[in-house]
This record gives sequence, structure tokens and C-alpha cells, in this order.
Amino acid sequence: MNIRDLEYLVALSEHKHFRKAAEACYVSQPTLSGQIRKLEDELGVSLLERTSRRVLFTDAGLSLVAQAQKVLLEVKILTELASLQGESMAGPLHIGFIPTVGPYLLPQIIPTLKEAFPELELFLHEAQTHQLVQQLEEGKLDCMILASVKESEPFIELPLYDEPMMLAVPETHQWAQEKEIDMSRLHGETLLMLEDGHCLRNQALGFCFAAGARDDGRFKATSLETLRNMVAAGSGITLLPQLATPKEHCRDGVCYIEAEHPQPTRLITLAYRPGSPLKSRYEKLAAVIKAKMPTIFEKHVQQ
Repeated sequence: MNIRDLEYLVALSEHKHFRKAAEACYVSQPTLSGQIRKLEDELGVSLLERTSRRVLFTDAGLSLVAQAQKVLLEVKILTELASLQGESMAGPLHIGFIPTVGPYLLPQIIPTLKEAFPELELFLHEAQTHQLVQQLEEGKLDCMILASVKESEPFIELPLYDEPMMLAVPETHQWAQEKEIDMSRLHGETLLMLEDGHCLRNQALGFCFAAGARDDGRFKATSLETLRNMVAAGSGITLLPQLATPKEHCRDGVCYIEAEHPQPTRLITLAYRPGSPLKSRYEKLAAVIKAKMPTIFEKHVQQ
């Protein structure tokens, strides 16, 4: 038994398909299949149900997968311990981003990070919060940048910035020409929202419910761009993170208004596993991003 065999086993449990698991491990399907069978022979137990057309694990197989995930995480930590305790800002770094942050923050900070840490090899992964949390727990990600929520509490979180949310309305809306709006005026209004799974949905709903507004149960968007297009089409109003809005008051059929009393905001953090020997690396990364944010927000001041 070796570490590579455990990687094959975990990949097969994730993809539930021999070819896809082999592709994920950058080996041929016969190689992966052969190593799985070799692992079964060595352990003396059946890990898979061979009669099924699907990849089904036996109880022994599921138990081994769970233990293999723990072993691989410990191996990753061991590797991190050998990397000068994170003091060196060089080598690969896998960072996860939520969809409501990544597309709007990354173009702003990647050039700065590359300039500050030219030897750092960045790998960027976009997924919803619950997926990022699982990937960080399993050691597939080194850290993640997301809105601070209950699911991120088990990790160490380094605050990066507080991001205001803007009210987005169609250009034909009665509020379209207003620069600011009191949240109390949303009482009785119906807002378009993201689908379940996006943490921004729950955060925006919290402010809407407090203001006496409700979400539109007939429609749930898959992305911020879908929300924006629905607003442009005159289908409703919504709240959007400031970095996802243009500096112009109105653009492409949508007008953006500063909400206040209270101002809806969300805290964006960089999260990593407690006890990680790469603590210093994450702190340096967070410090550079945090220092850059005032300049980024200045670009989004409406004209």
C-alpha cells in the first residue's frame, strides 16, 4: 500500500466512475483499476461491488475511503511542515473562491499578488461555500476566500474587507434616479434572489426580512449576472455586492443605489485550517489583499 493507491481510492469515491477518476489522477483507467484491485488483495477485503454497472463501495470500502482521506490530509500537513513553516512565498497554493466574490475580486488582486509574490504558483478554484468548506477540510484547498458564515466558523478567518450591497433596480423604476435609499422603504417589496446554496442569498435575505421585504419565490437565479439581467428586463429589484456593480449610476438598463439605515454589508475573509504550518503564508497573503482593497473600492465610487 502506498499514498498513490489511497489517492486513487479517494478519487474513485468522489467521481463514482473509473475513467473520470483516472483522468483526475492523470493515469490510465487500467492502471487505476489494477491498483484498486491490488489494494483489495493486499487488505483481503472487497472494496467495490463488482457486479454493479455503477461504482458502489462496500461497507469496508466506505470505511477505508474515510480513513484514506484522513491519511492524505496528514500527508499534506507533513509536506507543509517541511516547507519552512510557510515562511517562503513560493510554490503551489490552491485558493478557493465563492462565485459572488471570485469573478469580481480576482481581476483586481491577481496582478498585485503576482507582483508581491512572483514565485507563488496560484491555483484558483470556484465553488459554493459548502463545497469549499469540504474541500478545505479534506486538504484539497490550502485556503479559501469567502463571505464569513456559520459554515466557516471551524476555520481560522483573517478579515479582508467589509463589502456593501447596492440596490439594483430597472432604469424605468421609480427609484432609478435616487442616489441613496433607506432600507425601510423596501417594506412590502419583493426582491429577486440567488438560488439556495449561495451564502449571499441568506445574507441578503437577512437584511430584506429586517426591512419588511420578501424574496420572489417564483424565481431563483444561478448567478449574479442572471440577477442583473433579470433586473434589466424589468422583472424586479435585488441587492448586489458593490464589487459586482459598475462605477456608473446606471448601465445596461440597471441603476445602482446605495442602501443605508442600516447599510447591508458582508464580511469577506481568508480562511484556513487551524494548526496549519502555513499560517505565516496566509497572513502575508491576506495583508497584501487587505492593503489593496481601499484602492479597489475607490474605483467603484459612483460618478
